Amino acid sequence: MAEISISTCQGDAITPRLDDLARLRIRVFRDFPYLYDGNLTYEADYLRRYAECPRSLFVLAFDGDALVGAATGMPLAEDIAAFRGPFEQAGIDPGTVFYYGESVLLPGHRGRGIGKAFMREREQHAAAQGFDTAAFCAVERPEGHPLESEGYVPLHGFWHSRGYAHHPELATTFRWKDLGEEHETDKPMVFWLKSLA
Repeated sequence: MAEISISTCQGDAITPRLDDLARLRIRVFRDFPYLYDGNLTYEADYLRRYAECPRSLFVLAFDGDALVGAATGMPLAEDIAAFRGPFEQAGIDPGTVFYYGESVLLPGHRGRGIGKAFMREREQHAAAQGFDTAAFCAVERPEGHPLESEGYVPLHGFWHSRGYAHHPELATTFRWKDLGEEHETDKPMVFWLKSLA
């Protein structure tokens, strides 16, 4: 198997790769637990937030010239209210938090340490920028969901092993259209946090 190369960029330096990143997100998030029926128009708008933020970070994984994985992050204070709100309501200053937008990796490249590299690069970036906390949120599906893939293993164990703690008191909802749905519906999202101090 080919060697995977990891590179990083910030802000609008991602522009030449935005279409590739949009397609990658749509492909990976179709799988359980996200079941995301995505489209390129929405993806362009979503990713533009990161591209227009000079303090954002993109960690990219390449197999040759092909983008096979990516992880993003930006200061929580510069993200949308749906993500800031739970922290503000809990009395946590969003200015102290670096928020991870996603980690997406094609199935054939998993289990090779790339997810660890994604976490490490974002943590180092956030710490160097003076953030106290790293955070991300993940969808929570009910047990026994009818579309759960056979052999599905949640990432909770991996996240715990990297020092992240589940914080059910910090929760939000986000809307998207599941595969097989006619309309967007609210999905529960719960935050995971790690102290960088």
